[in-house]
Amino acid sequence: MPDKYLEPLPNWEPHERPSMPGSPATPLHAPPVRLAYALVSVLLGLTGGLGNALISVNLPYIQGDLGLTPTQGAWLPAAFLMVNVSANLILVKFRQQYGLRRFAEIGLALYAVFTIAHVFANNFPMAVLVRAASGFAGATITTLGTLYMLQAFRKAQVGKGLVIGVGISQLATPLAWLLSPALRDLGEWHRLYIFEAGMALCSLAAITLLKLPPGIRIKAFERLDFLTFALLGPALAMIAAVLAQGRIQWWLTQPWMGFSLAAALVLIIIAVAIEHHRRNPLLQTRWLGTSEMLRFAFGAIMLRFILSEQNYGAVGLLQTLGLTADQLQPLFAVILAGIVAGIAVSALVFSPKTMIPQILVSIVLIGIASFMDTDSTNQTRPQDLFVSQGILAFASGMFLGPLMMIGFLRALQNGPTYIVSFTVLFSFTQSLGGLAGPALFGTFETVREKYHSSHLIENVNRTDPLVVQRLQLQSQVYAPVQTDPTLQQALGTSQLSQAATQEAHVLAFNDVFRLIGFVSITFLSWSLFHTLRLSYRRRKAERAQANSSNNAAT
Repeated sequence: MPDKYLEPLPNWEPHERPSMPGSPATPLHAPPVRLAYALVSVLLGLTGGLGNALISVNLPYIQGDLGLTPTQGAWLPAAFLMVNVSANLILVKFRQQYGLRRFAEIGLALYAVFTIAHVFANNFPMAVLVRAASGFAGATITTLGTLYMLQAFRKAQVGKGLVIGVGISQLATPLAWLLSPALRDLGEWHRLYIFEAGMALCSLAAITLLKLPPGIRIKAFERLDFLTFALLGPALAMIAAVLAQGRIQWWLTQPWMGFSLAAALVLIIIAVAIEHHRRNPLLQTRWLGTSEMLRFAFGAIMLRFILSEQNYGAVGLLQTLGLTADQLQPLFAVILAGIVAGIAVSALVFSPKTMIPQILVSIVLIGIASFMDTDSTNQTRPQDLFVSQGILAFASGMFLGPLMMIGFLRALQNGPTYIVSFTVLFSFTQSLGGLAGPALFGTFETVREKYHSSHLIENVNRTDPLVVQRLQLQSQVYAPVQTDPTLQQALGTSQLSQAATQEAHVLAFNDVFRLIGFVSITFLSWSLFHTLRLSYRRRKAERAQANSSNNAAT
């Protein structure tokens, strides 16, 4: 037995052997057992996704109950992501060295403890601390959900299992919108945390009863791993914090944002320098710096970036128009169905040849959906967005599995030690894209709203008969409660100003949808160019190899 193994290896059949240390074996399970693994995977995926989704969806209510400002409230989901984005730096090696069962039980137990602690977090510092701790522990759950789903499929169909496994967590956000009104009706915001804690405890019970098959345990950790984590963890957290708070506190008015980005850059440079010169690096910097992986990282970020049209664009527009969570439920039922359909279609047609076409189709659908929403008005309602958001949800469900499989296969071709690098890269690109989308598009919407507001106000002429009539109508609304004509007129003017501001926001969101559409077209063109170029090079290499073989034969 090689020294690197920490325990004797079972006598696995070739089809049972794990693909890498830290992954479970893949024995042939009976159909009922496969179904059980799939159900546990769904439970785990929803538990991991709902943790932050419930907070994000219900943030205004939580802010009100805790007495927080919008700036303070934004720290709650941000704290989760600040820690979650770098957790895989340590967790991948943890399961390689200490085994999957310890990884699963410790991770879920900690997550359950932290979710229960939420119930008692009645002040801002405690709430942020608990959210950050949940971000670290919650990183285990998404991984476990995928690993359990892989057990439900034969090894030859592992790609389909991966597509479904990584896609389940995407169902969390629409489910959070659908479940939140009923949960809030049961009581205060504590009910949300109690529900989250209940899901975590159910997941803990499920993995205790149905364990993953054992895998290969190796000596994975080195001392310098912890130094790299101590450098990259704060660096990534600071980047996440700036993206989460930039639009709210405004980028150019807060010196701490500039200092944070500068400090993050310094820490990343130091960490990369250390990793670059290590014999057994935690991160394969030379591989990550290749043009192939840089293109992959850019593409992964851009896909998540343009998908912000749904969670920020459509939802932001409808909330600006005054719609509440109850009124948005039909829209999110459509979005949920769209994501499920996207995952199902992606899994059914999944193969090495269809991975890139699926991603390209997703980009096309995102662009189409974005342009469909560019004619929104102040009369737009959820049912007007069913088709466009259903298309967008379908694209969201289709792209993630193939994207992850492309990167995973590239990492596995170089060896198991590259999996840590890929896992960290993929997690970072999805978190960064998810944060950068709302941050940058929100900034663009704010700028365009000011532009449209100034033009609308400039065109309001108080001598215009239509404007005079509108002011009179607005003033008459207050006649039953305000008898002073001067105050009635002031209130009517205020109402007209609010209507102009709302109209400016609608026009600004249309600009956002249009921008996302153009970004999608540009991204599609870039993707097609590189896809065709790689295809041409591959065919050229195959022809050269065939010619050399023919020459050798003659």
